[in-house]
Parts: sequence; structure tokens; C-alpha cells
Amino acid sequence: MMEFIKDLLGFLNERKKWWLMPTILILLLVGLIFIFSGGSAVAPFIYTLF
Repeated sequence: MMEFIKDLLGFLNERKKWWLMPTILILLLVGLIFIFSGGSAVAPFIYTLF
């Protein structure tokens, strides 16, 4: 996993694509919300947002 992150940061640095970082972080955050709230009582409230 660390190798992937290292490669991703290397790509962003080499190609000067730092504007992609907010998009990557938002997608990661939304994915984590879905993973951690999938089996909890909070799930119905999160699904109404989308």
C-alpha cells in the first residue's frame, strides 16, 4: 500500500498534477464513509444525502 502512495505522489510531483489531490482526497473520504457506516445505525441518514 505504501508503494502505491509513493508512486502516486511521485506521479503528481513529476507531472505537476497537484490539482488532482483534492479530488483524490474527497473520493477517499466518501469511500471511507460508505465503508464504515454501511452496517451501522447511521447508514440510513448518510444514504439520504446522496
